[in-house]
Amino acid sequence: MSVEAGAIPNHQAHVLLVDDDERIRTLLQKFLVRNGYLTTAARDATHARRLLAGLDFDIAVLDVMMPGDNGFVLCAEIRESRDMPILMLTAKGETSDRISGLEAGADDYLSKPFEPKELLLRLKAILRRAPASGGAIPKVLQLGPIRYDLERGEMWQGQETIRLTATETTLMRIFAATPHEPVSRTTLVEKLGRDGGQTNERAVDVQITRLRRKLEEDPKQPRYLQTVRGEGYMLAPD
Repeated sequence: MSVEAGAIPNHQAHVLLVDDDERIRTLLQKFLVRNGYLTTAARDATHARRLLAGLDFDIAVLDVMMPGDNGFVLCAEIRESRDMPILMLTAKGETSDRISGLEAGADDYLSKPFEPKELLLRLKAILRRAPASGGAIPKVLQLGPIRYDLERGEMWQGQETIRLTATETTLMRIFAATPHEPVSRTTLVEKLGRDGGQTNERAVDVQITRLRRKLEEDPKQPRYLQTVRGEGYMLAPD
């Protein structure tokens, strides 16, 4: 596997590279860094989970054959909680492996052996297709003078904390997961109910009204927590 640098633009995307082969892992990490990617490497699924718990990534490159949980298992786990693109590396390249990877949630696959330049081209193509340069949602959403911290679940106006009830916190978490996309009242009823509440559509409407009082300059003409006719409600950050 040669490592000549390709004429690939600097993306400044953060890659999670997971491969149990130390030689390949080191070689690919150096190659990606030389070509403008911030790259963090893991030796197996357990190591990758620790990295994922503390770092944000734009794309993951996962080897299929690893000791412990294989790449398919890790791919499915990542897909449950994150929307970042995933590229699978497989030594076989057989149809069954490709299908398994796609079923687990992978966006693309690359069969070993491969030229590193081909990996660069695949990463570039996947990131170009993904929304917001890899699909990463910002850590902080700006709603006019109000800031909402997604990781902490906290809302601020200037230096002052805006106190949210447990239900309001859950609503913000739901809306912030898919900004600019409508969430139906039925979905809100279902997700609020999972948190132990007795919720119906009328109760959702009441909670939305209360949340708007904290978000909007004019709650009767909402700018940030909008009603989408026939579809539900939508968070529209700046």
